[in-house]
Amino acid sequence: MKRIVVLGAGESGSGAAILAKEKGFDVFVSDCGTISDPYRALLDQNGVKWEDGKHTEELILNADEVVKSPGIPLTAPLIQKLQAQGTPIISEIEFAARYTHAKMICITGSNGKTTTTSLIYYILRQAGLNVGLAGNIGNSLALQVAHEDHDYYVIELSSFQLDNMYDFKADVAILLNITPDHLDRYDFKFQNYVDAKFRITRNQTKEDSFIYWAEDPVIDREMKKIQLGATLYPYGFTQPNPLPVGEDELALKGRHNVLNSMAATIAAKVVGIKKEVIRESLMTFRGVEHRLQYVATVNGVRWINDSKATNVNSCWYALESMTTPTVLILGGKDKGNDYSEIDDLVREKCHTLVFMGLHNEKLREHFGKLKIKNEELKIIDTDNLHDAVQAAYNAANEGDTVLLSPCCASFDLFKSYEDRGEQFMAAVRNL
Repeated sequence: MKRIVVLGAGESGSGAAILAKEKGFDVFVSDCGTISDPYRALLDQNGVKWEDGKHTEELILNADEVVKSPGIPLTAPLIQKLQAQGTPIISEIEFAARYTHAKMICITGSNGKTTTTSLIYYILRQAGLNVGLAGNIGNSLALQVAHEDHDYYVIELSSFQLDNMYDFKADVAILLNITPDHLDRYDFKFQNYVDAKFRITRNQTKEDSFIYWAEDPVIDREMKKIQLGATLYPYGFTQPNPLPVGEDELALKGRHNVLNSMAATIAAKVVGIKKEVIRESLMTFRGVEHRLQYVATVNGVRWINDSKATNVNSCWYALESMTTPTVLILGGKDKGNDYSEIDDLVREKCHTLVFMGLHNEKLREHFGKLKIKNEELKIIDTDNLHDAVQAAYNAANEGDTVLLSPCCASFDLFKSYEDRGEQFMAAVRNL
């Protein structure tokens, strides 16, 4: 019996283990952290052996194949040992795709993935298709393949998930944009990250579709260097407008969301969704939690939760959409960020920055030099969310907006960007 070892027992790992067990493999799950109670229960209910708090090498190195959590870097010592002995290491998405004939609509990019993925899923649901939502959102693809039978999957893919995909093929691949992100996982070499994103086109043929933002300078440069097998669908403001509604009629506001809506529209058309359904969906879609999410107005100050802005470019889009004087809360786990990308918007839109993180030194060094209208930008340094919210409350004037758009990962103080957003909204509502 072939032995499958799953490293990491979060959503993707647990799903992969359940699918492997259903397919008759000898399955073992190992997580060096603590497996949460719901996933422990899921593994126990399905008779899957597991360990947490450690990696027992003799139970792992004898695997015929390893399914690796996206969060485990390829540089981890255990991964290096597995690679050295030639053990195949794949992603949960790669594993799950072996056991379904469903059409795969896959979305990647540095920013806008969740919004675009959710919008495409919404359009397909509105059209009455049998569709699942997977990847970084929804239940894991593997768990859905094990327990459900969808005709389509709409999958949000990070660069980490793409790293360990080899035979997987997207029927529709969407690349929204590429800006520096996660460089700490790619030897601080931007090209390595770019290459990871372009893996979404791997194995595509003329029968498949590649939808991409033609005006992204990085994508444009790469497209001139490589030849792809897929049918190409460029979109952007310099391309024919695919939208069946006016920009002012879109439920999602902001220039970046016009682009996201264009990508979603083309994907829906490729799948064969009627224009009327696309039109209605674009006008009624309600958006994504933690992405420019309105929280409350307190004493005439609007509070916006953009916790999903885990990189600088995402914060740029958030700031670009601000129409009032802004107090910006940022900070967290730096991923090799270049904050200069938002300098001009900070000067134009912000009068106060509130830092919220355990290590704000890089933020202080960079933004401490900025001036606004010949005055120094006001900077408030905190190391926790409660103090950051209180400082922003004190700094804001009536008519201002307080924007949480951190530019950074959440793992210094929070479990996830969702946890950060939920805590922020709770703190605002308690003001």
